[in-house]
Amino acid sequence: MTQSLYLPEHVGFLIRRAQQVHLAVWAEEAGPGLSNVQFGVLNVLHRTGGASQRELCDVLDLDRSTVAGLVSRLEARGLVERTRAAADRRRNLVRLTDDGAAELRRLVPHVAQVDASLTAGLSEEERATLRRLLTRVLDAHGHHARDDV
Repeated sequence: MTQSLYLPEHVGFLIRRAQQVHLAVWAEEAGPGLSNVQFGVLNVLHRTGGASQRELCDVLDLDRSTVAGLVSRLEARGLVERTRAAADRRRNLVRLTDDGAAELRRLVPHVAQVDASLTAGLSEEERATLRRLLTRVLDAHGHHARDDV
């Protein structure tokens, strides 16, 4: 007989459940306007002043088709603009529009509240430990948490 694993001791189960809680808290705090991944795109563009779609893939650890879809949806809403790079016409450069910057400013306090809500049962030291441990898990699997985004 195969021995089973008590689910609350299974890290993958806990990560999946934590992601479900995150999505629920995001919907409650940030509203249905933008997903947390779309917020990530706006945030990267704000911090970098603009990026190619390839750079967005790298920074957000997403595949090309996902980033292309995200950028298309954000562009349709007028939150980003996409242009061809002069030096390489195959590259799309993506920049935040004024409306995108305004939406990002609107979301920032809501996103802070999402984090606060998710970690409400933890001390500040435990929050730092959680971030450090999650970063180590990502690093160990080649999905480095970037500190420049």
